Order: sequence, then C-alpha cells, then structure tokens
Amino acid sequence: MTAIFAIDADALEVDPLWLVGRLREGHRQGIGTVERLLLEEPGAANSLLTWVAWQPGAALGAKLATVFPGNEARAAGPNIRSIVVLFDGQNGRPQAVITGESFTRAKTAADSALGADLLARLDATALAVLGAGAQAETQIRYLLAVRPSIRRVAIWNRTAEKAQALVASLRFPGVEIGAIEDAEAAVRQADIVCCVTASRDPVLHGAWLKPGAHVDLVGSFTPEMREADDAAMRRARLFVDTRRFAIGHCGEFTQAIAAGAIAAADVAAELAELCAGAPGRRSADEITLFKNAGGGHLDLMIAQALYDLAAGGA
Repeated sequence: MTAIFAIDADALEVDPLWLVGRLREGHRQGIGTVERLLLEEPGAANSLLTWVAWQPGAALGAKLATVFPGNEARAAGPNIRSIVVLFDGQNGRPQAVITGESFTRAKTAADSALGADLLARLDATALAVLGAGAQAETQIRYLLAVRPSIRRVAIWNRTAEKAQALVASLRFPGVEIGAIEDAEAAVRQADIVCCVTASRDPVLHGAWLKPGAHVDLVGSFTPEMREADDAAMRRARLFVDTRRFAIGHCGEFTQAIAAGAIAAADVAAELAELCAGAPGRRSADEITLFKNAGGGHLDLMIAQALYDLAAGGA
C-alpha cells in the first residue's frame, strides 16, 4: 500500500503570495461539490465544523475543525484545531493527513488576501484590524503580501492588553504597527478594515468607513454571529467567497436580510466569479465588502497546495 503523507502544516514554510496564487488558480479550475455540517454544544459556544469537497477527477477531501472560543483565555491551547484528509480524485486513495493550526489560519488568510487583491485599492496604505486572536497575525501577513503599499497597521481588541501583546510580537520592515483603544478612530483612517472576532454584536459600524475602504469580514460563521452592522452592509458593494455559505449561515447577511437592510441579490459576485473576470471595484471611492465565509472547496485547494509543497512538487 502506498504510504499516506503525514503533513504538519506548522512545519512548512509557505509563501503567502504563492498560496494566494494557488487559491486563485483553484477557483479558475472549478469548485466542484461542497457540503457543510455544524454541530454546536448545547449551552456553550463550542462547535464542530465539518467541511467536505469533491473536485471530480482531481481530488476530494474533508476537514474537521473544533472551535472552542475560551481556550486561549484559560491557557488551554488554540481556539481552533483541525485535521484534514486528502484523497486522490482518480482512485479514491488517501493521499495525506494534514494537521497543524496554521492550516486553517493560512486557508482563511489566503481567502481574505485573494479577496483584497481583487477588490482593495492598489494604493492602500493603512490597515485596521479589529480583533487580536490567533488569526490576526496571519491575516496581517497575507494582506501585507498582496498590498505591499500598506505602511500603517492599527490593531484594536476589546481587551487592550491582547492588542498590545500582538503588536509587540509583530515585525514587518517599513510598516508601523500600533495598538489602538478606539475602534472608530482606527477604522476612519483605514483603507482596509479586517475583522477577526467571534462577536455576536457588530464591532464595525458603517458610518465609520471612509470612501474607498475595503472591508474583510472573517469571524462569523453562524446566523447569531456578526461583525458589521446594517449600515456597513448597505454602504458597501458586497462580495463573498461563496454565496451559499455567506448568505445562508453568516449573521452579517442573515440578520441584515431579515431586517430588510439588504437582499441576497445585492451580492455582486463570489470569489470564483471574480477570479473569472467579474467586475469588482468600480471606482476609487467605492466601499467594497468581502465576507470570508469559508468552504470545503477552499480547504481542498489549500490541502492540494500543501501536499504538493510537502511532496516537493510545488
């Protein structure tokens, strides 16, 4: 029996621009079939997400991810843990088992970075990050890779000490990074706003967004969670990585649609359509908003890329 690769994503050195490029190419090749299952622990915020995807003739895979939001606060390890199994699309043979917390972080950041590369202004210089959890560093690194014009990063977190600790850990030559206690002030100056929280109440208000801003919403994955208010959804031209999951499962959309603030038809394009040439930003002053809702197709594309990298065929 051919050996199955055991890949530790944390041990791989991954070039953000290379991974974003692989994700772009994956969307151009076609998504295939994707399904999602969410289990939530009664009376707690803990959940188990199962993503499966099949790109016929190429590959199929499944990711299991646990989300335990209180882990970091009680020193119980990362809030998100995952394992991915990749299968050969020609014969169904298991090819790889991928572990490591950086897998989901890299997938999520590459998804956002591809959206920003297609939608954010080319001359963006200021980035605001709302949230200072484990995903924040990866988001910053990938967004800086696709927009090297960024020279200032302001980080806000409800617990100011956590934002300060993140700032102290970051080093990007030529980029000024600081913690800020006023989310509104950070957003009003930002060309790109990245939200990476587990909030159930909006941390981003549309009134704060300046003309030409690009918004990247990462945190919500249930109808009860949301990071942006109705005003932000109304002011922006809306884009998603996948319509099905963003509109059906993420609170920014489910709640805004229920309130009549937006309609599902207001989503201008999803990521595959943008990669195929669908219009993105229409003017320098237009506000764009990209919802990073996830999807098993994204995990499958990243799993294929990391398998190629580990096998020496990248």
